[in-house]
Amino acid sequence: MIFSSWQFILVFLPVTLLGYFLLNRSRKLVLGKVWLVLASLFFYAYWNWTHLPLILGSIFLNYQLGRRLSLGYELEKAGKISGWIRHRRAWLTAGIALNLVTLGYYKYTNFMVDNLNWFAGTHFQLNAVVLPLAVSFFTFTQIVYLIDSYRGETSQYDLLNYSLFVTFFPHLIAGPIVQHSQIMPQFSSRWTWLPRESHLVKGLFLFSIGLFKKLVIADTFAIWADAGFDGKQALDFYSAWGASLSYTFQLYFDFSGYCDMAVGISLLFNIWLPINFNSPYKSFNIQEFWRRWHITLSHFLRDYVYIPLGGNRHGEWRTHANLVITFALGGLWHGASWMFVIWGLLHGLALVVHRLWQASGWRMPRWLAWTITFLFVNGAWVFFRAKDGDSARRIFSGMGDISTLGWIPLTRLPADTLAWAGWLADPLLSLFPSYLVGQLPVLLMLSLSFVLIRQKNALQWAAEGVDGPKLACTVFFLTVSIYMTVVSTSAVFLYFNF
Repeated sequence: MIFSSWQFILVFLPVTLLGYFLLNRSRKLVLGKVWLVLASLFFYAYWNWTHLPLILGSIFLNYQLGRRLSLGYELEKAGKISGWIRHRRAWLTAGIALNLVTLGYYKYTNFMVDNLNWFAGTHFQLNAVVLPLAVSFFTFTQIVYLIDSYRGETSQYDLLNYSLFVTFFPHLIAGPIVQHSQIMPQFSSRWTWLPRESHLVKGLFLFSIGLFKKLVIADTFAIWADAGFDGKQALDFYSAWGASLSYTFQLYFDFSGYCDMAVGISLLFNIWLPINFNSPYKSFNIQEFWRRWHITLSHFLRDYVYIPLGGNRHGEWRTHANLVITFALGGLWHGASWMFVIWGLLHGLALVVHRLWQASGWRMPRWLAWTITFLFVNGAWVFFRAKDGDSARRIFSGMGDISTLGWIPLTRLPADTLAWAGWLADPLLSLFPSYLVGQLPVLLMLSLSFVLIRQKNALQWAAEGVDGPKLACTVFFLTVSIYMTVVSTSAVFLYFNF
């Protein structure tokens, strides 16, 4: 079930919210948590119930191991070091390995077999392994829990509370990646047991903005991005840049829209999820970009990959290597493709260049810093979106084809290029190059998006309070978005694939 479907908006969410608060109002707090866990599992199983045993088994095994690690920490702290307690680190390693092996089987088996066949010239074939929904996110969430348990930073939660922590449906499918300390204390607070008007209003406001981002903006850009990346014909300058920039904005509005919706839905239950986006396309360097984009993943990579590798504690060159390795692994986490690895390597190398630039003491104008950062991010997204190297080369070739900047004979244009223009085609062609006129709707939408990304984001608006105009915007966004869910089939959120 996806947040932008009418089943979720009109049935699942109202029923789940009503049942949860009715049970809490009756002082049946445990039943309220049970209700929320069961609703979250139904939400997960709605797409494919056959994967339900996987998440249930993962929850049970990680919960038992986490309790063992936490208990071992307390005994070790008390000086009672004996038996299995001596091997706590081995238990932690085994737990992390089990999670990664499970993730690797579902996500990378086909990838590894394909690469083995290519490298060794063999022809091994396996039945296609279907990727379970959200396996990357709930696996990382539980790895964090195991490490925190080993460090003695978790409480002795019971299985119900732990299950709620993992399955809470607003963050279950595509994040943000949460830590137990961020949401578990909130579920235990009496201030979250009953509905609060301010949270309901802010939650609906954030949800409506996220829904509008997804259905109206991201799904519109998806049409142009898919046409450019998935086609076979050569691309001219305008269509190549239109495709690459369309994907850049599609991904942002799709994923940040999901996160706005997740935060908004969670707030309806009086739970604040961590911020995952903070206007990343305002960044003036690549380091700032990663402090604003997919923030919870950035923190995970920093705390559980970069720092354990040595961080910046072993000299400049080791620091550079750690950055590149961390982002290469971050790219691979997104999917079983060398395109993701290349994307991660590019960002790792960009961070190395940024460190060298900072060390030099040189500075550049802010407008130039923003332009370079945005163009790099846009170019790297080409590898992230492209299915293979040939697709990426086709986009880059068009982006560099300056010969198509000028007036081109209409006979070289695809038959449907100017179909949108109707009677406007002739006067527009007298003023602009034909390729430019063909891409005019895309360019107008892109221009609007460049204006939008300079404004305050949804969370900043919500933090200022929801007044009359914002309530009117909420009603407008919800009305338009619900209409869109009825008249069209919305695509799945992009990060559901990761």
